[in-house]
Amino acid sequence: MTALPLDALGERARLAPAPSLPRRIAIVTDAWLPQMNGVVRTLTTTCDLLREQGHEVLVISPDLFASLPCPTYPEIRLALAPPGKVASLLQEFSPEAIHIATEGPLGMTARRYCARAGVEFTTAYHTQFPDYVARRTHLPAGWFWRYITWFHRPASRVFVATESIRGELREHKLGRLHHWSRGVDLGCFTPDAPPPPEFTELPRPIQLYVGRVAVEKNIEAFLSGQYPGSKVVVGDGPQIDELRTKFPDTVFLGRKSGRELAGCYAGADVFVFPSRTDTFGLVMIEALACGTPVAAYPVAGPRDIVTDDVGALSDELDRAMAAALFCDRKACAAYGATFSWEAATAQFLSGLAPVAEGALPSA
Repeated sequence: MTALPLDALGERARLAPAPSLPRRIAIVTDAWLPQMNGVVRTLTTTCDLLREQGHEVLVISPDLFASLPCPTYPEIRLALAPPGKVASLLQEFSPEAIHIATEGPLGMTARRYCARAGVEFTTAYHTQFPDYVARRTHLPAGWFWRYITWFHRPASRVFVATESIRGELREHKLGRLHHWSRGVDLGCFTPDAPPPPEFTELPRPIQLYVGRVAVEKNIEAFLSGQYPGSKVVVGDGPQIDELRTKFPDTVFLGRKSGRELAGCYAGADVFVFPSRTDTFGLVMIEALACGTPVAAYPVAGPRDIVTDDVGALSDELDRAMAAALFCDRKACAAYGATFSWEAATAQFLSGLAPVAEGALPSA
């Protein structure tokens, strides 16, 4: 098995903005703090690096507006932007590039404004939106793919993280796809991060899941496995009470971040990624950077990241865990260290579509 070529993703150069790159960048997103997930972490890290490099960044996000909880997913807030407010924010900022990160209400509003005005914009396919919604509504995913293809078709480029997702979008007749990978904070996620005290007395091997505790993450497939040792879940979400009741032997540590999270990765024997619907899986490369091998299903995301040297893929998670435990932890850490946020941010910049000065019409 070979991993996706990462377009020199291991290079760790901090690039000053070149004259041809946009300096004023508007990012419209329905996923933002205080949410904590891979999309939010990707966007916040990218914004931080862009600002460090001298770019001006306007983030149009739900915290700027009144909002309602998303049905079946209350942690996600759906913004209630007054008519014309997104347009006026964009006009006032006068961006040199507009990136629409999500397909929610704010993304829809910005897309409508740009498409009607003939202004170029880019989008990103961060999550398997049709599969997520299908799992929650019990309706066919194909119904929601119609919305996805309609939403992204006018974009100058659609940013995708892996080759598998690129192929899937092509099957749905979406073109102009641009590679935008992910990175790891290598100052935080290291093999020497101290494990949490809860790990001290746990039977080995410690099998770790990190992420949202929600039905679309397929965590029950991991927790119902029979592999000996201890199962640990780090994270929070709407399914946590149900899983605590159903799997009382599992250790639930709640949400962790920073060095505490790194210690959970480093102290585990194998990282288990049971999701079948993620487009990348940022937690996998964080675990690898901490020296922990990955066990996952052979689906989009894992099959683009996990090689035979750093983990194992199987339709039976227990079998994947058994194989991953034989991986060299030093090889895992070395491979994880090749994922650079600096290089990923350079990819983001190179894919943006320029907006001509004065091109934004009034709302």
